[in-house]
Amino acid sequence: MFLIAGLGNPGRQYERTRHNMGFDAIDELIERHRIPQGGIAHKAMYGKGIIEGEKVILAKPLTYMNLSGDALREFVNYYKLDPESEMIVIYDDIDLEPGQIRIRKKGSAGGHNGIKSIISQLGTQNFYRVKIGVGAKPKGWDLADYVLGRFSPQERELVDQAIVQASEAVEMILAQGIEAAMNHYNGAAKKKKGKTQEEPEKRQE
Repeated sequence: MFLIAGLGNPGRQYERTRHNMGFDAIDELIERHRIPQGGIAHKAMYGKGIIEGEKVILAKPLTYMNLSGDALREFVNYYKLDPESEMIVIYDDIDLEPGQIRIRKKGSAGGHNGIKSIISQLGTQNFYRVKIGVGAKPKGWDLADYVLGRFSPQERELVDQAIVQASEAVEMILAQGIEAAMNHYNGAAKKKKGKTQEEPEKRQE
């Protein structure tokens, strides 16, 4: 069984903001695979189903971003999951341009408060991540205001495509493994940017 968690903030005021890429990706997976919603448990909205032959739990923590780890720890403990091999976290990244995604199997928080919380609660940095680019904040902007803001129509079109790609990346991880997904998606990014798959995490909030 896999726990697939998308990070974001609950509430209408946060819908479709940069910081809610994880929620949007979970919604895409729910729609693609017709996952029945299970309601609220373990401080999250969740649903159970099958993707690529694997039993999955899709979860959107309701703790707000900075306490995302509280919900994930409850799921991991209740279902006796190994977070290092049975958990995928989807979230926003300001170090990637809108429309880009990147897959990692471990790493630091890179300054992302949701990931900081997960690492703190689970005691490991070794869990699968699918990162969706939202672009760097403009000079002089407050970072919190930026990530809680919304995209321009042009950026939104790119991000919507990236959400579909992120969902496909999750499917590939489940079907073929993390290495296959990294080679497929990060390899394409590497050709475009000339960067390595496992470049160091940059700073974001």
